Amino acid sequence: MTEVVNIHNSAYDVLIARPSKWGNPFQIGRDGNRERVIQLYEVHIRRRPDPAKFFERYLALTDRHRTAFPGQSDDAIRATLRGMSAAQLAGVLTAAEREALQFGYRERVTDMHLPHIRELPAVLPGLFAAAARRAHAAGFDGVELHYAHAYTMASFLSRTNTRTDGYGGARENRVRLPLEVFHATRANVPADFAVGCRYLAEECIAGGSDVEDAVYFGAQFAQAGMDFISTSRGGKFDDAKQPGIGAAAYPYTGPSGYECMPQYISDARGPFGRNVAATAAVRAAIRGAGYETPIVCSGGVHNFDMAEKLLQDGVCDIVGAARQSLADPDWFLKMRLGRGAEIRTCEYTNYCEGLDQKHKPVTCQLWDKNDLDRPGVARTADGKRRLTPPEWPMPTG
Repeated sequence: MTEVVNIHNSAYDVLIARPSKWGNPFQIGRDGNRERVIQLYEVHIRRRPDPAKFFERYLALTDRHRTAFPGQSDDAIRATLRGMSAAQLAGVLTAAEREALQFGYRERVTDMHLPHIRELPAVLPGLFAAAARRAHAAGFDGVELHYAHAYTMASFLSRTNTRTDGYGGARENRVRLPLEVFHATRANVPADFAVGCRYLAEECIAGGSDVEDAVYFGAQFAQAGMDFISTSRGGKFDDAKQPGIGAAAYPYTGPSGYECMPQYISDARGPFGRNVAATAAVRAAIRGAGYETPIVCSGGVHNFDMAEKLLQDGVCDIVGAARQSLADPDWFLKMRLGRGAEIRTCEYTNYCEGLDQKHKPVTCQLWDKNDLDRPGVARTADGKRRLTPPEWPMPTG
């Protein structure tokens, strides 16, 4: 049985792994093998500040501000800014300063004035490679490099990446660092240790990357020798809703976030299979280029019949179904044993995503209140939810 892994890692932080305690597949291939795939992430974002504190502590006054308020001391300028309306501030603050006030400070890979941002291409390959080595030493069989959603590597791939140091602008420049990260990772682990990536088939934001970009990147990843390629979509900070004061922006609250984690309150297309067409285009391009790299499709995969059709239609080679697997980690086994009627089917309420947004342990509403008083049940700190689903008594006959 294969064990790849799921790593959620900040390139500037520690490697975090949630391995075998789940014990059931989050990604499922046609042969039913279990795969635990590690995802490797980074760049700073801060909480939305109280306006008074922003002007008093956080706003760095420059000659531009002083020119706008001639004759005033810095303290007086800060006091004046605190009393101005949003419309008035628009004529004084830069777009970045207004964003820091209204959403919280957020770094971008294009902030070349910041040394640590400028140095990312020199630093990240080694950090990803080191994380992969730790994963291998911990006993995992592979890693998935996280090039998707609101993470740093996704920002390098994005059309919004306008860096002028050879790592932004044209597609061949934007894919340069992701390829360097892959090669560094590949060189630091054994040949039988799987290394692939997850990236966006579409960013789903204004001015962002689309399927044409994804087709190009996918062919580049396949040519580089990745062991698998997994697609997702959306999940960006760029269109996130404004957070409350004291909270940080969350990349799954805007239109692109919906594309990443669609729910039952939807548009006419519905929440199911929104990533299918784009993934099929990526796979077709990779096959057309002569590569047999396994392709993973995820996003709104609701049931076994849908997953099987994706495989039969050649959309992908592996199906990812995270929310359904959280709802019922045994769902695939139940299908194989002819016990489909016993499957807990995800209702797409995004209850789990809401917990994640609040940085709480992620559970499923279909089971996290069941048998709370049963001996041995692991519960959240407040005791109100169980942390793992009830054991399924596998048939013995």
